[in-house]
Amino acid sequence: MPEAGRIRGAIDGGPLKGGAPRAVWQALGADPRSVSARSAAQRLVQLGRACHLVWNPIHGEVVQLIPILRAGRSLGWPDGPNQMSPLRPDAGTLAGPMQRGAAASTANGAGEVIAEVNTEGRICVQICVVAFAWEPFTLLPMRGHHQIVDWLDSWDVSRRWPAGQPAPFPLGHATCRDRRLWAKGGHFGASQVPDLTDTGPGALDVELLVRRPRRAAARTARVAGDALGDGMLATASGVRKLDDFFDEDAAALSRAG
Repeated sequence: MPEAGRIRGAIDGGPLKGGAPRAVWQALGADPRSVSARSAAQRLVQLGRACHLVWNPIHGEVVQLIPILRAGRSLGWPDGPNQMSPLRPDAGTLAGPMQRGAAASTANGAGEVIAEVNTEGRICVQICVVAFAWEPFTLLPMRGHHQIVDWLDSWDVSRRWPAGQPAPFPLGHATCRDRRLWAKGGHFGASQVPDLTDTGPGALDVELLVRRPRRAAARTARVAGDALGDGMLATASGVRKLDDFFDEDAAALSRAG
């Protein structure tokens, strides 16, 4: 499995409000051939736009920024070429397209306005992929993606895409962002999130992304884990211990919630 790193200083979006568990996939508008997951994660932290995971699908590098039981802050920011810009949203810039839904935005403790959808779901995992929306990352090697999806399985994120395949870039702005589909949970592209105007992550091969590996591959992983010993078992079987990179205990957070 790709080693999961940790970046200090990430600010989360506060508590989650409950609802079906889901994962949202976003393209960061950066070249995975030259930009590492760590450098992209550091940039997101600087901008106050922490997601849960940053993943480079070519190198297989994964960085976790915030605990899975806290809300992310990556939904609702400028899309396209300005996606990694230092622009911060405010009530004026968000008021237009985001007012289609009730309580479309909310202010955090610093007075910033963040999209309300960041807090929807008992799990709302935001996965920022170092990739371009016009080059869907499912066309790339996708090293480590099975381990990420296995990790999402462990948090009851269903392997389904209620809204179907995300639209090709730049047609995502015309996507129907149905709240009934959003309420079902599962996997979504950022262009399918209600109340927002994101156009990425492009036309992903959704079946390839969430398809389970063949039994032979799973058996090979188990054998490798046995051969390597208990200390390496998590590496062979999946991203089971990502939350151990945080000082907060995920089980304690779950009981508190």
